[in-house]
Amino acid sequence: MLFVGRAVAGFAVGQLTMVIPLYISEASLPAIRGGLVVLQQLSITVGILLSYWIDYGTNYIGGSRCAPNIPHSGGTPSSPAFDPYNDVGPNGCGGQFDASWRIPFALQIIPAIILGAGMILFPDSPRWLLMKDRDEDALAALGKLRRLPTDEPTLVAEYLEIKASVIVENTFATQKYAGMSGVKLHAAQYYSLVSTWPRFERLSIGCCVMFFQQFMGCNAMIYYAPTIFGQLGMDGNTTSLLATGVYGIVNCLSTLPALFWIDKVGRRVLLMCGATGTCISLVIVGAIIGKYGSALVDHAGAGWAGIAFIYIYDINFSYSFAPIGWVLPSEIFNLSIRSKAISITTSTTWMCNFIIGLVTPDMLESITWGTYIFFAAFCMLALAFTFFFVPETRGKTLEDMDLVFGDTAAHEEQQRIVQIEVALRGTPLPGAAALKDNLFNEEMRVENVLKKNQSNPEF
Repeated sequence: MLFVGRAVAGFAVGQLTMVIPLYISEASLPAIRGGLVVLQQLSITVGILLSYWIDYGTNYIGGSRCAPNIPHSGGTPSSPAFDPYNDVGPNGCGGQFDASWRIPFALQIIPAIILGAGMILFPDSPRWLLMKDRDEDALAALGKLRRLPTDEPTLVAEYLEIKASVIVENTFATQKYAGMSGVKLHAAQYYSLVSTWPRFERLSIGCCVMFFQQFMGCNAMIYYAPTIFGQLGMDGNTTSLLATGVYGIVNCLSTLPALFWIDKVGRRVLLMCGATGTCISLVIVGAIIGKYGSALVDHAGAGWAGIAFIYIYDINFSYSFAPIGWVLPSEIFNLSIRSKAISITTSTTWMCNFIIGLVTPDMLESITWGTYIFFAAFCMLALAFTFFFVPETRGKTLEDMDLVFGDTAAHEEQQRIVQIEVALRGTPLPGAAALKDNLFNEEMRVENVLKKNQSNPEF
């Protein structure tokens, strides 16, 4: 039942991590959209922080030893540690009550209930309502989100812009996938993500950023922090849990700078600084464990230095790949493919998360210090990948991203949106000749900029 429960919880969390950024992007104003997506990552770190300290507190329920009458056989003679294979009594752990692990599991129900009940009070996404032809509900939902009356001119203008973009998406799907429905339609839409080089390039960048987010070792540190601190000489399970709680505090506080820096210094700078800092930190930790090994308990200074660099690693990761991994995919895909593309990038991060969670315990046991060098190598690769391939998205529109990827999809979508929005307002559309001239001029401008970028590449 425990495995079934975790599987259901994992399925639910996977859905939420795909839906929440999408809901934020569809319901928020563009000016604060990036900051709100960063707040999602901040909320995750707050949850991790609370879970660490709850585990530390419940560790004392019934005592902090599994079997008080059985001496610890793990660790070193000078600093024995609990060995789960040999130090458990014939009837299981009798020193700790079952409540020490049942309570942390049960407490997860509380935020789930709050989220479930709270979402009932949230308005549906105006874009989703328009996709379901519920125009009046969409206008009312947008008014609730903006706290404006439904006849407010600025609100009506935003509503018409969203409606025009939805019409464009529906028209695009109808024209390109005529006669398709059900699974065949979804398969064709996913295939379109790799049907052209610019689309494949966008998808590759989004997936690779999510890949590096996991293979830089973030969740290995979070999931197995007590084991890692134990390798660095922390004596006893209780002390390791305490150090893990401090890690949670550092993790939470280090996410805050991204809220203020992400729209000031840009995404690329934060990613490259974070990759550099994490790489250096992990190399130092690996070197310390490689030199001293199990003798770290007798070299307290080296152990504390290793712990300090674990915290420095966390600082560098928390302001860079942790939040930007969620922000970047929503900024590089044009409207017609965004939802499908984000579902793939989100699946990438959770598949990589699964792999890291599965192999890290064996790595820590078999190659010890090599585990940190392994993750440091991916940090170095992340730095190189960011420098050569990841474009800067700060302050850029989807049309600007077209110029980066050598595409015209967003420009064409915007042209259609403007035409449809004018029609929805009841204003006569420009003549066919004028529209053709405008489109030709826009295409020439894009072509000139692309030629300029090819002769003088700049991210």
